[in-house]
Amino acid sequence: MIKKLDWYIIKKFLGTFLLSMVLIMSIAIIFDIQEKYDDFIANKAPLKAIIFDYYVNFIPYYANLFASMFVFISVIFFTSKMAANSEIIAIHAGGISFHRFLVPYMVTAAFIAIVSGTLILYIIPEANKTRLDFEDRYVRNKYQNWEKNIHRQVRPGLFIYMESYNVDSENAFRFSIEKYEDGKLISKMTSDYARWDSTKSQWTVYNYFIRTINPDNSETHATGARLDTACFLEAKDLKMRDSYVEKMNIVELNEFIENQKLQGTDNIEKLMIEKYQRWSLPFSTFILTLMGVCLSNKKKRGGTVINIVVGTALCFTYILLMQVSTTFTINLGFSPLVSVWLPNVLYGILCYFLYRKATI
Repeated sequence: MIKKLDWYIIKKFLGTFLLSMVLIMSIAIIFDIQEKYDDFIANKAPLKAIIFDYYVNFIPYYANLFASMFVFISVIFFTSKMAANSEIIAIHAGGISFHRFLVPYMVTAAFIAIVSGTLILYIIPEANKTRLDFEDRYVRNKYQNWEKNIHRQVRPGLFIYMESYNVDSENAFRFSIEKYEDGKLISKMTSDYARWDSTKSQWTVYNYFIRTINPDNSETHATGARLDTACFLEAKDLKMRDSYVEKMNIVELNEFIENQKLQGTDNIEKLMIEKYQRWSLPFSTFILTLMGVCLSNKKKRGGTVINIVVGTALCFTYILLMQVSTTFTINLGFSPLVSVWLPNVLYGILCYFLYRKATI
């Protein structure tokens, strides 16, 4: 049962967490305005759009992204203050074990993790649509596709090739479509170039040549100046920023990953990292909460300041480890699942030893 002492700790936890979030996000907004001020002026961004389309959606995205760090700093800060005021000594003297003392911390961490998980899986992607659309219109440079020799498997046995793609005109040069059945080529269409027709949602190919292989191994050929064709590949698939996946909720992301696997794209590792991070980040709340309590529950010389310095160093080490491990996945072919969860596993082991030390 949640008792009076538990509510006392829960209120301190949530109050410090929200206060730290407000302070840090206020600083983040000030720096962001300073960085993007020239873009807002140059592109004539309306004040209403800046406030409601951008910053109203900017705050929940970045607040949730660094929620674990806010939790860690908050736990260290208010727990150190309790230790400095001899409150924790009084709690243990009243017969409350360290294990029972952790209960309100874990309850609050569970609440924050559930809220954070719900936001990152379903709600924030919707907000990101408005925020990223604003950035594309008023902040970012126009998207350019510099890929050459683009190969995509859009469906099993259906392959698309283009030598290059022009984003502005939505033209694909040296465009071809190959169809296979049971591993054998049954038809191939080549063309000088193709243009995306947004009204029909299909490609129009020009100066095409179609080679069809019949079941008796005979061939038929067809040529023409123009032909409309649908091939399960849209122009938007060829001009997609890395941040585009931030617009997808977890259901849409899973579907997009399966579609990209069919197309044989080379960014599957990045997509899998994004997927696993949406689950691992809320879980890290428990690890960083436990670590914060274990580091700051005892009164020591230097008190709150020392604990915050040590905690901040550990927090940044955790973030650095996440970046390094995901970089190994992208560049060296490590498993995305292992690289994303590796920081949680290592810090979980560290938490275990800190917990054993704290109970001595």
